[in-house]
Amino acid sequence: MQNIESIAIGAFDGIHKAHQELIRRADAVAVIEKGDAILTPGRYRCEFVNKPCYFFELEKIRHMDAEAFVKLLTKSFPNLKKIVVGYDFAFGKDRKYSIEDLRRHFEGIVEVVPEVKIEGISVHSRTIKELLRRGEIALADKLLGRCYMIEGSVIPGQGIGKKELVPTINLAVQRFLLPKEGVYATLTQIDERLYASVSFIGHRVTTDGSFAVETHIIDTEPPKSKKVRIYFIERIRDNRKFASLQELKEAIAQDIQKAKEIDRKCLENSCCFS
Repeated sequence: MQNIESIAIGAFDGIHKAHQELIRRADAVAVIEKGDAILTPGRYRCEFVNKPCYFFELEKIRHMDAEAFVKLLTKSFPNLKKIVVGYDFAFGKDRKYSIEDLRRHFEGIVEVVPEVKIEGISVHSRTIKELLRRGEIALADKLLGRCYMIEGSVIPGQGIGKKELVPTINLAVQRFLLPKEGVYATLTQIDERLYASVSFIGHRVTTDGSFAVETHIIDTEPPKSKKVRIYFIERIRDNRKFASLQELKEAIAQDIQKAKEIDRKCLENSCCFS
């Protein structure tokens, strides 16, 4: 921390387009860890930032007044000359302290980044969460500046897919917000490689009714792995109940064809990582 002269402060759940505006103006990122991040939990944030990340647990600092908070920052970053925050930044218990309190106690520069809008929408983590809950993946990805990603541990499936439908990788996902139930065009990362895929989130209403997060790798037999990531590109359809496994199989075949074209364009343009 000795050589850091500027920091961006915030919760940074999502590392979205507005967060990136703060981060690009600083040498490092100071994350206020609330423990409730569900877009980019914990240190997943660091993967989307090309600068050093330092975490401050909210429980340890929430009762500090403005003066004590600034002292903590200047002690942690001895050469600190600039603090970068968003226009709506507040801190302390019940967000009691404002940007003006920060300026009052910090001897350096406090740079305030104005509101960031995309297609007339103010970019906030809460907005992205709501879009994901509604299944509006394409717009959520625009606000994020990348494809929304979840990661899970591979678990056994119900066994029907490989025998009767198509083989899938089944995941147990914790901490990440899951998008609305349905079928999605996705890219699935296994080890370091990305695969075109189609993914399902929801209750298996045609078979056993259980909840599942599963992904089918298109036209490839994937390697076995304990951890898998899914990047969401576009929503294809709602979850629905079919009269038979044959009808479900035919619908999945259509899903795969749609996803294949969407995935191809995404891979060509590196759309998930712009």
